[in-house]
Amino acid sequence: MSRYLLGRIAQAALVLWGAYSITYFILYLLPGDPLSIMLSASGMEIDALSPEQLAKARAYYGLDQGLLERYVNLLLGVLQGDLGQSLTLNRPVTEILAERLPQTLALAGCAIVLSLLGGVGLAYLAAYVRWQPLKVFLARLPALGFSVPVFWMGLLLIQIFAFGLGWFPATGSVGFDSLVLPAVTLAIPSAAVYAQVLQRGFIDVWREPYITTAFAKGLSRAQVQARHGLRNAALPLLTLIGLQVGNTVSGAVLVETIFARNGVGRLVQEAVLRQDIPLVLAVVAVSAAAFVLVNLLVDLLYPILDPRITHAPKVT
Repeated sequence: MSRYLLGRIAQAALVLWGAYSITYFILYLLPGDPLSIMLSASGMEIDALSPEQLAKARAYYGLDQGLLERYVNLLLGVLQGDLGQSLTLNRPVTEILAERLPQTLALAGCAIVLSLLGGVGLAYLAAYVRWQPLKVFLARLPALGFSVPVFWMGLLLIQIFAFGLGWFPATGSVGFDSLVLPAVTLAIPSAAVYAQVLQRGFIDVWREPYITTAFAKGLSRAQVQARHGLRNAALPLLTLIGLQVGNTVSGAVLVETIFARNGVGRLVQEAVLRQDIPLVLAVVAVSAAAFVLVNLLVDLLYPILDPRITHAPKVT
């Protein structure tokens, strides 16, 4: 197991380095001058500055360095725990993330919980009911969930529950009420994927010999599904949960923009538009670290839920 962990840690470090490096070079390929964009955002034009002032400004923000030189300096800073200084906000990136990250973590956490409850509940109900029209309806419902665009679903929920019924605020980041509609919007596509995968898992599990044996022992349909069906049908969900972390982070950019939440998703959108390279790189590094950590935990949970899976090396 220790050898396996060391290998996974090495893979995680490689993934983090790759994500950081690719993002850095892509940002440098974007058209436009970061200094010019920064000055325009603050109401100034680059032509209004003298060559000496421009040289001082580029030196202050490190924009006078070459492509590889700046890359090495930024990477060395990250290894030392320094994520750099935001070019547009003129503040340490760690301080900005400390302010915005709790909002996104709360949104992502609620969305993941809601998606699991909704997806597993829908698939469990679809596998349990026997009335064919209802079973067909429940089986086809997930297709609607991930075919509807996220932005359209968000606007629909705002129109119904904020403007129509007045139950929840349309925008904002204050209080639990402001978290409900964004979390539901972000959870619906993931819940649909979970439900569809788990429904197929239940279909395969019901054909297994141990299900027939459980019925022969006198267990009811509810007992067989709860004790034997769910545990074995839900194994593929672990892999999906790890993958959906990336979708949740990317979806937070759109959802936080729709609901005007001050989170990391909205922050990275603004940083990309302004070419705030240190800030974008920091968000990418944090997101990649979360993705890698969740997938590592998923791999470690697999042998616990299914003893047939082992990480021990094979003896030949």
